[in-house]
Amino acid sequence: MTDEPDPTDVDRREAALVDAFTTEPTAGNVAGVVPDAAGLADDQLRAIARELNASETAFCLPSDDADRRVRYFSPTTEVDLCGHATVALHARLFETGAIDAGTHTLETNAGEIEVEVTDAGRVWMTQHPPTVYEVDVDYDRLGDVLGVTPEAFRDVGAALPVAYATAGLPFLVVPVNFLEHLGDVAPDFDAVEALAAEHDAAGVYAFTFDALGPESTVHGRCFVPGLGIDEDPVTGTASGACGAYLDHFAAFSGGDTSDVPGGAGDAAGSDTPAELVFEQGHYVDRPGTVRVRVDGAAPSVGGDAVTAFEGSIRVPDSADDEIIEI
Repeated sequence: MTDEPDPTDVDRREAALVDAFTTEPTAGNVAGVVPDAAGLADDQLRAIARELNASETAFCLPSDDADRRVRYFSPTTEVDLCGHATVALHARLFETGAIDAGTHTLETNAGEIEVEVTDAGRVWMTQHPPTVYEVDVDYDRLGDVLGVTPEAFRDVGAALPVAYATAGLPFLVVPVNFLEHLGDVAPDFDAVEALAAEHDAAGVYAFTFDALGPESTVHGRCFVPGLGIDEDPVTGTASGACGAYLDHFAAFSGGDTSDVPGGAGDAAGSDTPAELVFEQGHYVDRPGTVRVRVDGAAPSVGGDAVTAFEGSIRVPDSADDEIIEI
């Protein structure tokens, strides 16, 4: 006779799917959220992320140095920093009463950051001081990589170049002239991964000022196949990096950086608006909005979030617990 397993021995953790950068469920960018991941091994975190199958899952852990620690996993790998999952996590913690409105410190693999939760539940994530510099990419090759005519880049490239930009997670930022061309993008994802890797970037963020919404600053699309995400619906880290890029190259002053110290923009010197509005996700039927501020030493990204699904997940046994004796 076989003993029945004791159901009370099963480790279950609260889990949710939270749509970030939107107020509508099944829009924006979905993130897995596990509010209490204390004691879970790396292989358990990876297994749960695969099961939730969001582009990233945020696992909340205790921290000795900050209010909390978070680790982010895509279905295939760990990610150092994720904007939409950070917004989703803190919106969920606020919704359930686990945290109050105010400023919170967060330990990540990319360093410690601050997260502000407003009384209305909007979450703002401060990123790291940005690094932005122009890179030399042939437009014909870029057209082949993104599956669009090279003419999509030429007339904007005179003032705004292709560039490396990071405020915590690096991207290759590519300006495109018209929304029609951005919509026509049909990437060769292997080539996108290779191009990003050449420039030590996580992926490629293409944008145009030819946006849909009357309040929107730009429309963006983000491709991160190296992290297992062909097209990310709405990307906080890339929006912050692009905001820093626009400020650095004085995009709102016609590219004139003559009055900007060191040729790098700031909110006063480059006429960058106090708050930028980035729309994204429409081409994958997950529209969302990221708000970006670049008026300080580091950009911050903000947005709303809504819980689409909540429940619990059974934690698989850890492979670390399986001791093989030879």
